[in-house]
Amino acid sequence: MPTKHTHTVPTAHQTVPLFELFLLLYGITLLGNGRMILLITIDPRLHTPMYFFLRNLSFCDLCLSLTISPKMLLNLLAERKSISFTACAVQMSLSITFADSQGLLLTVRAYDRYVAICNPLLYTVTMSRQLCKQLVAGVYAVGLVDSMIFTCCTFQLSFCSSKIINHFFCEFPPLLALSCSDTRIYEIVMFAFTLCITGSRFVAILLSYVYITSTILQISSAAGRRKAFSTCIFHLTAVVLFYGTLLFMYLRPNSSYSMDTDKMASVSYTLVIPMFNPLIYSLMNIEVKDALRKEMNKLLTNS
Repeated sequence: MPTKHTHTVPTAHQTVPLFELFLLLYGITLLGNGRMILLITIDPRLHTPMYFFLRNLSFCDLCLSLTISPKMLLNLLAERKSISFTACAVQMSLSITFADSQGLLLTVRAYDRYVAICNPLLYTVTMSRQLCKQLVAGVYAVGLVDSMIFTCCTFQLSFCSSKIINHFFCEFPPLLALSCSDTRIYEIVMFAFTLCITGSRFVAILLSYVYITSTILQISSAAGRRKAFSTCIFHLTAVVLFYGTLLFMYLRPNSSYSMDTDKMASVSYTLVIPMFNPLIYSLMNIEVKDALRKEMNKLLTNS
């Protein structure tokens, strides 16, 4: 087991273009999610369950980026690309916590849309403030427990040979590749655990949208159908991006597995998706655009 440092190396020989690209993604992620959190907090019109969950989704995106990007950017330009053993464990634990919470929040938001469209008269009663807080607390608790399971199991393995991590950050697939322990049983258990978690959430979202679609199709007017579906389209886009990446990472055949491909997929769900989420919700949501326009007008008036 490494006692002092493990080393990370980028895949490309030209690190400066990668640094510039990742710095741009990081900057857009910070600005987009920070703006979304601030906007939902200060605008009373957005103090609804849907935007409460969206604010927490932006918080998870922001924290996921803060967990990974700074050290990754520093290592891209540093001559000695390193991360301490403890920092590697902390980074892996936090990244799993926020990525897992992100997936759970997408599931909770699917339930929120189901209640809003299928039981609109009971929406304010069902999605009470207390229930929303309990759901979000449960999301973070489950994310933390899942991360502790993965991190503790991974760092109990023996690392007795190379200390070079073939990845941009600490994640369990490249760490397993470094271990000199027999990881076959661990890989099977972790794969089954991940598949059950991801699969159950995806099925819950799918079932929610089966009921939502059925309800929308029963609406008599075309305008009513469009309005109902418009409240779901940006959530569906985020679901496709998030779960599409996870399905690609974990369900492709072993014969097509490549560490380089795995690195690109990991960068997608840790850097690209957190950047796109606030853009999707800003560009596709009329209420968010109106709130943003209102705040911009206030700033221009005060200046």
